[in-house]
Amino acid sequence: MANGQKDNETARKEGTGRHALITGASAGIGKDLAEVFARSGFDLVLVARREKRLHEIARDLEHRFAVTVHAVTLDLSEPGAAEWLHNEMRMRGLNIDALVCNAGFGVAGFYRDTSWADQHALCQVMMTGVAELCHRFAPDMGARGYGRILNVASLAGFLPPAPGGTLYIPAKAFEIKLSQALALEYTGENVHVTALCPGFTYTEFHDVMGTRAAMSSMPRFMWMKSMRVAEEGYKAVMQGKPVHIPGRLNRFIAWLAWALPSPAVNAILRRQALYAKKP
Repeated sequence: MANGQKDNETARKEGTGRHALITGASAGIGKDLAEVFARSGFDLVLVARREKRLHEIARDLEHRFAVTVHAVTLDLSEPGAAEWLHNEMRMRGLNIDALVCNAGFGVAGFYRDTSWADQHALCQVMMTGVAELCHRFAPDMGARGYGRILNVASLAGFLPPAPGGTLYIPAKAFEIKLSQALALEYTGENVHVTALCPGFTYTEFHDVMGTRAAMSSMPRFMWMKSMRVAEEGYKAVMQGKPVHIPGRLNRFIAWLAWALPSPAVNAILRRQALYAKKP
């Protein structure tokens, strides 16, 4: 039997009789993570705002991988959404064995020029919501002796703050630190917590942000396909890595951000801010 076949059978056994809940599952990395978990034998709970798209994905995964997929339409920016979701899973009798917090977005423009409603929604989805979902689901996992939590952060979480998109980098840094802390907290309980930190990835994110043209000017070698990111994220959380940065180039960028002297970095960022303010 080929090694690939053995790996697939092992992965399928991992998910047998288990459920994975994935937020932001209607596109991009979240959609591909849903496929990876389904391929590995997990039944799924997919959560996103786009109802029609979510149900299309659910039907496709059920057909291709013979798993059960529950589609839950939910806006995670609404206060109380995480509590409702946890209660809903209990009412349906679904034990969540793997939690993937992938939902997220950015708010383009300078902080002062954006609405607080948009900034508050970002905080709710990418910080408060992630923290609450982990707080509600992780103890159940610990009690059952099995759990996998994958928080989709970003390479940006390792980088210095930049002008525009002001809260995005702090939010991603928060997800990384939260994941590291929880990984330590659940040591020895067979509950793995991982922050997945992709760099430039081909998804709809830049279309939503209105930055597709700018991002398209970046060299192609800097980009990764979202399925590769998803597969690496799945492997990392199964292996119990607290943090995983896909791609050698991205790992080098993270190291460079750590290694460069702060005054030099700040000088570069100040020049970038001044350039961005020019009409």
